[in-house]
Amino acid sequence: MKARALLPFAFSLLAIFTFAQSYDTHVAFDNSLPSGSLYGSNAEVVTPSHLDVVDGKLPVDESHFISPPNALRLKWQSANGGDWNVSLEMHGGWGRIDFSGDSLNFWAYSETEITRAQSPRIALRDSNGVGTPDTLLIGDVQTFPAKKWVRVRLPFSKFSSQTRNTSDQNFDPKKLNRVTIVQGLDDNQPHTLYIDEITVEDATAPGKPLVAPAGLTAKGYDRHVDLTWTKDPSPGVRYYKLYRSFDGKEFTPIGIQKSHLARYEDFLGESGKTAHYKISAVDLNYQESPQSAEVTASTRAMTDDELLTMVQEGCFRYYWEGAHPNAGMAIEITPGDPDLIALGSSGFGVMAITVGVDRGFITREQGVERMLKITGFLQNADRFHGAWPHFLNGRTGKVFPYFGKYDDGGDLVETAFMIHGLLTARQYFNRDTPQEREIRDRITRMWREVEWDWYRQKPDSDFLYWHWSPDHGFYINHPLIGWNETMIIYLLAIASPTHPVPASMYYTGWAGQSQRAIDYRQGWSRTTQGDHYANGNTYYGHKLDVGEGNGAELFFTQFSFFGFDPRDKHDKYTNYFNNNRNIALIAHDYAVENPRKFKGYGDNAWGRSAGVNVAGGRSLPRDDNGTLNIMASLGAFPYTPEESMKALKHFYRDLGAKTWGIYGFRDGYNETENWYQDVYMALNQAPIVIMIENHRTGLVWNNFMKNPEIQPMLDKIGFVKEK
Repeated sequence: MKARALLPFAFSLLAIFTFAQSYDTHVAFDNSLPSGSLYGSNAEVVTPSHLDVVDGKLPVDESHFISPPNALRLKWQSANGGDWNVSLEMHGGWGRIDFSGDSLNFWAYSETEITRAQSPRIALRDSNGVGTPDTLLIGDVQTFPAKKWVRVRLPFSKFSSQTRNTSDQNFDPKKLNRVTIVQGLDDNQPHTLYIDEITVEDATAPGKPLVAPAGLTAKGYDRHVDLTWTKDPSPGVRYYKLYRSFDGKEFTPIGIQKSHLARYEDFLGESGKTAHYKISAVDLNYQESPQSAEVTASTRAMTDDELLTMVQEGCFRYYWEGAHPNAGMAIEITPGDPDLIALGSSGFGVMAITVGVDRGFITREQGVERMLKITGFLQNADRFHGAWPHFLNGRTGKVFPYFGKYDDGGDLVETAFMIHGLLTARQYFNRDTPQEREIRDRITRMWREVEWDWYRQKPDSDFLYWHWSPDHGFYINHPLIGWNETMIIYLLAIASPTHPVPASMYYTGWAGQSQRAIDYRQGWSRTTQGDHYANGNTYYGHKLDVGEGNGAELFFTQFSFFGFDPRDKHDKYTNYFNNNRNIALIAHDYAVENPRKFKGYGDNAWGRSAGVNVAGGRSLPRDDNGTLNIMASLGAFPYTPEESMKALKHFYRDLGAKTWGIYGFRDGYNETENWYQDVYMALNQAPIVIMIENHRTGLVWNNFMKNPEIQPMLDKIGFVKEK
């Protein structure tokens, strides 16, 4: 690559190291996952000016780019009396991390020469709503030459120096949330500008030339090829650049991978296809290393059983390759804050580790080593009457009050999810070795230390409560009342060998009939159907014994049932396996009916549950914005194996280029909005691994149910075994 930054910058080893270690704190845009248009953009045009848009969004172009496979296309004509602007939303929202750097940088390529007088203008806004004055998009560049990439650097000081604010609030570059490009002078000439690699970073000068990456391997699956290589230990790698050829002669750039990762999924879209690959490394100044040695792989048709294993292994990697290096536990969301450890979903990850060992994705010795790291971290982490907080800092083990100052104590729900996983591992790692004995001893000790009875708030309370803070007590005052994902909390609290609650609380709390319980259910569901816990109505031909409305979010049928086996047992209300199955079937049939006529719903595309872009996870028109959560239907495998398998094949074979990545399936997508979320969530990946395994072998169910405290608990509650 011959393009160079325009200005000589002082060398900064610290800046190079920081960038290599935290790609997502610097990169605002590198590529759009869906083609056609950029989801996080919004354009407005006033005639007689013109701006090319696609459904009101900025077009994505695949013929010009710095980082393959695409860039943004800004095509306009500014006329007297008209106007246009386009806003680009930067990464933000759930688990967002701050940007780091003193300037906004991007690459630009113009079809024709653009002078400073013809340049559009640019303004910034942070997540607090504080904006900057606009300045020339071209920055200090004298002209955009025709058909040549140039890099523009806009120091944040350039924006703030234009004029003074009328308030004391100042734009915060770390919280950059929106970039808006607006019409400049009305020259009435057509212009086309391609923009790529929008970053926030400090200036750097060329470092030591990079060497060709080593260790490239390729393995073909049903529709994609999995590529791995050896990461370059030098700190100056910006990203890796992937090349593909179908004839072994002409190689085309197809994508990039962040410098801290060493895996890439190339979706070829069909079986029986052979491809050749090479890889290079790109430094902070976009200088490219020599290419690696060539490798070759072919896709092949896979059986249903092989597809299940492939999906499990892909999603399992989130808890293995993507885990926090110090804690060994799951990061809440990727990309996101790399130290934000999700306690409950890490408990799900513990269950996934048992599946990973049993399936041979990792060795038993590797699983033991990871479990020793996890339990060692947990026993030294912050706890509050035995309960861990919702989030922990992966470096320090201290509470991470992500949701605000009152979120600074114990979270009984997240704790129960973790104990659920740990008790499963206590039974799975059952060999008589010092390491596995230590795992079991640590788990038993932490299990016995949870003061479930403390979280009653009062000795005679009918409910367990979600949070307690050492500084604010039970200020949040959130009772745990079903039907939702919290059934396992009551089961474990009743089963506790040291701090149990009465078995009667299952019926006064979880399935409570008090006015408070009824009001709670009505408050969140906005219906009287199921507000007494029992439901009894029929939806799409499926009778629902328990659940508000038509069954609610699909993760309700999963989170409490990863280890707790609902088969062949019945409390006074229902058999929960059958009830969960009916909820999943209702969700499936809702997608088939598709009352709001969203694109992409159907027999093989269904599943609504909590996620990044979901308006609400229930199978109701008012909660439906056209987004499907991939985990929702795949986590229902034990209940709806036929419907879930259809969904798996559709998500992978038909949509895989947009939905499948290095950690298996991504969070979700919305075909109506051309939105495919390029994130992975700890709450999503493990449910897929676990519930596919429970469908196949019952492994997680069998191990959790072996714990000696479980059957006596079920007997106390009054569960009866069905024949």
